[in-house]
Amino acid sequence: MKIGEFSDSFLPIIDGVGRVVKAYADTLSLRNQEVYVICPTDNMGFRGKYPFEIVDYNSLRLSKGNPWKVGIDKLDTHFTARMKLIDLDICHTHSPAFAGFSAVYYAKKKNVPLVGTFHSKYYDDILIATKSKMLARIGSEMVADFYSQCDEVWTVSENSAETLQSYGYKGKLIIVPNGTNVRELHTEMLDQVSSEFGIRRDVPVLLYVGQINWKKNLRRIIEGAARLKKQGHEFQLVFAGKGPDEEEVKELALKEGISDRFVMTGHLQDSKVLDCLYYLATLFVFPSLYDTFSLVVREAALMETPSVVVEGSAAGESIKNGENGLLCKDTTEDFADKVAFFLSLPEEKREQINKKAKETIPIRWDGPIMDTVIERYENLVNIYKFKNRKFN
Repeated sequence: MKIGEFSDSFLPIIDGVGRVVKAYADTLSLRNQEVYVICPTDNMGFRGKYPFEIVDYNSLRLSKGNPWKVGIDKLDTHFTARMKLIDLDICHTHSPAFAGFSAVYYAKKKNVPLVGTFHSKYYDDILIATKSKMLARIGSEMVADFYSQCDEVWTVSENSAETLQSYGYKGKLIIVPNGTNVRELHTEMLDQVSSEFGIRRDVPVLLYVGQINWKKNLRRIIEGAARLKKQGHEFQLVFAGKGPDEEEVKELALKEGISDRFVMTGHLQDSKVLDCLYYLATLFVFPSLYDTFSLVVREAALMETPSVVVEGSAAGESIKNGENGLLCKDTTEDFADKVAFFLSLPEEKREQINKKAKETIPIRWDGPIMDTVIERYENLVNIYKFKNRKFN
């Protein structure tokens, strides 16, 4: 099949959605599928190293200091000409915005099926951007309307399915979870990574990986860490990522008196370095209520590092409290108590939880997940071929 994966975020600065799209493109290519990633243009480096084709259109940076870009494909004549030469069998959009509009236009013009995956809590994003509940509600209703144009709508978790339904979407939803790129730890890099970022090996390390954005419930982590310090716990808190609230986060860490135990690494593109951080961490802290799925929780588990997450969140769907991770209430007190509980466990018990996390949480991309993806793609393509043969 010739498959088009449409996304508003991709290389080199990629959020969770961009990483999912990269995994789809890589894994589908390994399955001998012809894959095209349609996205805003950026400096992606030497493209010959990718097993898929990138078809990009002119874009602009959202704002100064913001790494993400957006673009309107119709304004790029070179992109339009390239797309005319590509006969996709199916389109899969991972965004209800600009890339999504491009996918809808192409699918309708070429009369091919369209799959849409719902990844993000757009109501929350719009509310943060506009400070208006009315505009957030209108925007989320528009998101629901967008997905009603798709032949199939996929969500990545039960939590994300409930979110899209709360926006007013009435159609059928299919849960297709995200996977994990299974890779080996480069142990020879551990000392180098520890030294580069000032990671201490003599105290427990609490690690967060993701956007440095208040919507990720980062205040809970910092205030919880301050509570742990007051209780006399030794630890180091590490944030890996980039985002609009970096300076405010540093200010809160200073205000709460933990700046001497706080490290920010910035955005890390090298997965080998990130894997070392996961491995060096004692506990992965991820109290986000925003995320509809958590790749980072699975990546941490792959390196035998369990997570503490909020019960009822999407990240908590794969965690059994005290067995392969920890579930806490969305309060600073309970978050800190759960971390303290884990740190106080005997080493043998912690090791059991570590190993259970690795055994039960990560799911390979190149396995049942991609089997399902290809099967559903092929089914839709065959339905369209039948319809086109019957009515044309």
